[in-house]
Amino acid sequence: MTKAQWRYLTVLLWVLALTLAGYALWQLPLRDIGDGISRLRWRDWLLWVSINVVILYLAVKRWQILGRALSAPMWLPDLFRLRQAGSAVSFITPGPHFGGEPLQLYWLKTRFDLPLHKAVAMLGMDRFVEMGSNFAVLLAGVLVLLGTTLLPAGEWLQISLVLVFVLSGMLLAAAVIIRHPQWLADRFRPLAQRWRQARNSDDVHPTADLQARPEDPQAQTSSGGWSAMVNLLRGALKEQRLKLWVALLLSLFGWAMLLLELFVLLRMLGVQPDFLNLVMIMVGMRLAMLLPVPGGIGTIEASLLWSFSLLGMPIAAAATLIALIRLRDAVVLIIGLLCLGSLGGRRQAKD
Repeated sequence: MTKAQWRYLTVLLWVLALTLAGYALWQLPLRDIGDGISRLRWRDWLLWVSINVVILYLAVKRWQILGRALSAPMWLPDLFRLRQAGSAVSFITPGPHFGGEPLQLYWLKTRFDLPLHKAVAMLGMDRFVEMGSNFAVLLAGVLVLLGTTLLPAGEWLQISLVLVFVLSGMLLAAAVIIRHPQWLADRFRPLAQRWRQARNSDDVHPTADLQARPEDPQAQTSSGGWSAMVNLLRGALKEQRLKLWVALLLSLFGWAMLLLELFVLLRMLGVQPDFLNLVMIMVGMRLAMLLPVPGGIGTIEASLLWSFSLLGMPIAAAATLIALIRLRDAVVLIIGLLCLGSLGGRRQAKD
């Protein structure tokens, strides 16, 4: 896909997201939002902010522990800036989960003097643990709802099968990287050669050999970096299992805090959800966030409207909840943009 096509796709997805958000907001009693927010006490705000601080801390701490397991120790404030800056880029690009990773790799390499193979391993393992735990917890939530009458069992079963397929694909890909790295490198070598040829086409003589030679320094560097990354991952899986388990537990604890945040917000809005209702709302929101729209704009609003209507909860509470969620997103986005700006300054001194 060319850059022009990517820009057109991004603009189209933004238009669709804003249209869906506008339609969802049209269904909401907007005048009740101000009343709902005005009833919140300062203790409610303090509790909500504290929960979100813990959620952000857990995500960054997990990344730091994975970095230590891969012999790439970094300061927590530096990782916080990297994570929030990357999240800000991901928020405004199609899909709320990915988009900022190339910049994070660039900053790890250029600003923090981290070897590229360590940067790729560190970021890749963090994303693998985060996405794997997300899909696993989401699957658990869907299985909990499978035995209820909230929706036909066939629909929950289809969603479960999709999630099982995604998790199986992730585990299979990880197994291939760890156990058969050379086979995978051979499969991707033609693609890497074409990429290098395209990048250097202006500097290569028309009669030059287009095949990457074994003695090619660039090919040797790429092969050495791939081998170093695989060896690093193998070493961590063999010798740093405790750190990896702690990172996974932190990711699961982060999910528990997300459920707690939703429960606290609903209670503050006068809604008394039981466990199944809480799971239903959270699963609906998380499934909506998997759709390829920037920041889940429109999809989360539609999901909350659908969940509250299905569960017989007041739509006014849904409207206030949407406003609070988007207020939090705006604050986190501003923090991310500030972190993004801070990474554009002088190069960070090596630890």
